[in-house]
Parts: sequence; structure tokens; C-alpha cells
Amino acid sequence: MSLFKAASTVSLLTLVSRITGLVRELFMAATFGASAMTDAFNVAFRIPNLFRRLFAEGAFSQAFVPVLAASKAQDGEAATKLVIDRVATLLVWALLLTCVLGVAGAPILVWAMASGLQQEPRSFEAAVFMTRWMFPYIGFMSLVALSSGVLNTWRRFAVPAATPVLLKLEMIGAAWWCAPWFASRGIEPIYAMGAGVMVGGALQLAVQIPALLRIGLLPKVSFGWTAARQAWADPTTKNMAKLMLPALLGVSVAQISLLVNTQIASHLTPGSVSWLTYADRLMEFPTAMLGVAIGVVLMPQLAAAKAANDPAQYSAMLDWGLRIVVLLAVPCAAGLLTLAEPLAATLYHYGAFSDRDVRQTASALMGYGAGLLGLVAIKVLAPGFYASQDIRTPVRIAIAVLVITQLLNLVLVPWFAHAGLALAIGIGALINALALLIGLMRRGSYRPAPGWPRFAGQVVAATAFLAVFLLWAADAVGWIGLKSAPVTRIGSMAAVLGVSSLIYFGVLRLAGLQLRALVRR
Repeated sequence: MSLFKAASTVSLLTLVSRITGLVRELFMAATFGASAMTDAFNVAFRIPNLFRRLFAEGAFSQAFVPVLAASKAQDGEAATKLVIDRVATLLVWALLLTCVLGVAGAPILVWAMASGLQQEPRSFEAAVFMTRWMFPYIGFMSLVALSSGVLNTWRRFAVPAATPVLLKLEMIGAAWWCAPWFASRGIEPIYAMGAGVMVGGALQLAVQIPALLRIGLLPKVSFGWTAARQAWADPTTKNMAKLMLPALLGVSVAQISLLVNTQIASHLTPGSVSWLTYADRLMEFPTAMLGVAIGVVLMPQLAAAKAANDPAQYSAMLDWGLRIVVLLAVPCAAGLLTLAEPLAATLYHYGAFSDRDVRQTASALMGYGAGLLGLVAIKVLAPGFYASQDIRTPVRIAIAVLVITQLLNLVLVPWFAHAGLALAIGIGALINALALLIGLMRRGSYRPAPGWPRFAGQVVAATAFLAVFLLWAADAVGWIGLKSAPVTRIGSMAAVLGVSSLIYFGVLRLAGLQLRALVRR
């Protein structure tokens, strides 16, 4: 399977996931709006998500996938299956301990994440309650990360890319059906979302099992103490553990930034955490479709090229990934900056979601949009280090960016409130991506292929024409005033996006860019 075909498969399935994710946010916005109770749910959901990103999609995946790909290339599939079994055994032991501690320490975790919720005791208590119920979600998702690492290494990209849809569907059902049912029985409706999270996590793990069975790589987990000691003594698992330590620090830096931002937002106007969350969910659409999809495909291929000692192929894959990022992320950033309020209105402005909520969400979305290119490029540049089993360099860069981001918060938050938090993250992402790029070029891992100045000029020219049209579209339609006519508003947005695509790719074609040749590279 070619890189573009694989990336297209992941991107298409990610598109489905993001569409269902936006539908989920639409139902949540219409059902609950933006209030102290939605802040409580978002804080409670962020806590297991924080640990998931630390131990599952973060440090674990960054260490596991390169080691797995190298073992497969150098030692064969039989030896690699033993590595998978032993890693799974250690992971399950660690998850059991983590989940027990997390449930017991929920009040401390909620206070550390968002002490501002104590301004409304009912909100704080709800966050603690939901944290306890949702914390085992980290166990499901960590095992999903292990399964996805195995399937992606064996180039089975479809199942891992499709499974997030299940969580979104469960949460949609929770907002649509369960919340009214809870309310009719005198139960806080927002608790239905916690139930949806847990069921969705279990389903995501369940669908991985048949896919692993088909390739004969379903992990065999041993619960005995002797098996755990053997797993820990394995040189490959020890190497992975050594790689996880700096990776854990690197991911922790990003999560510390999220923690600080959530803490700050909890002390701002009630609803600030929710406005940031709604904007962040919309931002995940381009970042996942572009950055995550390409990064997922590139990581095992880069690791294989490194194991085969093929630096030319290594550099060529990075160059291809970066060109695709620039081609698609730059116009998306222009769209978020010029069309933030129409997008927020079209997606969220229903039911309990007010005009003010639209404007506040749009201001945060513009902050994130300023750094979209960096947010997406990191997903391609960081695997350039991870595949070489160099996790320390991205960690050092992340620590420096964390300091810069918090300094930016001191300047931006007093002026822009919650939107300043988003803008600081966006600027920090651009700095992070630039530092990663310079690091790869200095060490010779990445050598830009010829044609970048011409390519960049073509993209900038096409984006300029696009931005002019989007500025006109943002003012030509009364997007907030169309709340009572959702079909008209959705149709108008679809037309604007369709014309935008024609303008952008039409100008690129007139400028001489050969899209087919680019994607086939």
C-alpha cells in the first residue's frame, strides 16, 4: 500500500470520526449549552484523557511503535509476537494500579485540574463523581493504543482509524436519549455523558480483537507474578521502558500546558472551559485529518527505513509529508481565521447554545487557527525523531515551548481572556514545529527536495484568493441570525466550502502545481 493510499484511508476514516465528533458537540451544545455543569463534565473528561495521552497515545505509542517496527524488521514475526505479549502483560499490570489510584484520588485530581470549579460546589462535586466513573476509560484506551500500534505496524490502518467513531456515537446517544431519561428521573442529565464515555471506550477495545485475531497477534496477557518478572527482564521491553521515560516527560510537558490552561480558564467567566473545549473539538478536525493521519502512516515506515539504513527514503518520506501538510493546512488556517464565527454558528448555535457562546467559541477558534500549521506539522516532524528512537530532542524542545507558552499567557490572557489561552497554544505550536524542523535538517535526517520555493509561492497565492472570498462570505450572510433557519445556514456553509475548494485548487492548477504528481511522490 502506497503512503498516499494509506494516508487517504486513515484520513477518510478520520473524516468520518470528526464528522461524528462534530455531531456529538452539536448535540452537547444544544442539550447543555455552556455552563458550570458542562465545565464540570469537560474537566472530568479531560482527566482520563490526560492520562490516556500520557500513557497510551503519548509516551507508550512513541516508544512502542519504533521498537515493534525494528523488531519485526530485524528479528521476525515470531520474536515480535513474544514482545507484544510481554508488553501487554506489563501494560495491564500498570493500568490496574493506575485506575485504582485514579478513582481513589479523584477529588485531588479535579482540584489540581480546575480548582476554580469550587466557586460553585455543585459543579466541583459533579466533576469528582464523573471522574470516578470515567477513570477506567484510560484502561480501555491504553489497550486500544497497544492494539493500534500492532495493526499499524502490520499496515492494517482501517480498524484503528475507524474505532474512535464508536465513542462519538455512544456520546451522541447519551446526549440525545440518555440525558432526557436521566432528567425525567431526577438525575443530573450531564451524568449521561459519563456513561457514554465508558461504553464507547469498551466498544473501541472490543472491535480491535477480531482484527488482531485475523493476523494472529492477539496479545496473551499473563497475570502471574513470574510472567510479569520475565516480561520486565526482556531486553526489548527494557529498551522500550528506557524510551518511555523521556517520552513521558515530553508528553507530560504538553499535558502540563493543558493543565495550566484549564486551571486558568476555570477562574475566568463560567463557560470558559466549555468555549475552549468546543473550539478545540473543531480544531481537531483538520489536525486529525491531516497531521494525525499522515503521522500514523509515516511512523512505522520511517522506523522501517531507519532499520534498513536507508536515509534517502527516510528524508523523502518526511519531505512528502511536509508538502501535504503545507498544501492542506495553510488554506485551513485561513478558513479558521476568516470564517470562525460562521463555523461556530453553523455547528453549535442550536438549543441552549446562545449568541454569546458562538462569539466566545469563535474567538478561541481564531486563536487556535493562528497556529494550525504548527499543530499539524508537529504530527509529521516529531515522528522523524521518534522513528530514530530519539525522544530526548523533542522533549527538550517541548519544555522550552512550555515556558514560552506560559509567558505568552501572562501577556495574552489579560487582554483576550480564554481566547488568549488558545492563541498562546497556537504560537507555541509554530515555535515547536520550527525547532523540530531545524533539528531534523541539522542532523541530516531531512534534506528538503528541490522545488520548495515555487511550491510555497503557489500555495500562498491560492490561499490569498481563498481568503478574499472567505472574508466576503463571512459578512455576506447573517450567520448568527439564521438560528431559526438551520437548513438555510447549513446549505449556505456547504456552498461556501464548496466554492472555497474550487477557488483554492483552481488557482493552484492555474499556477502550475501538479497535484497528482505530488501525491504520487
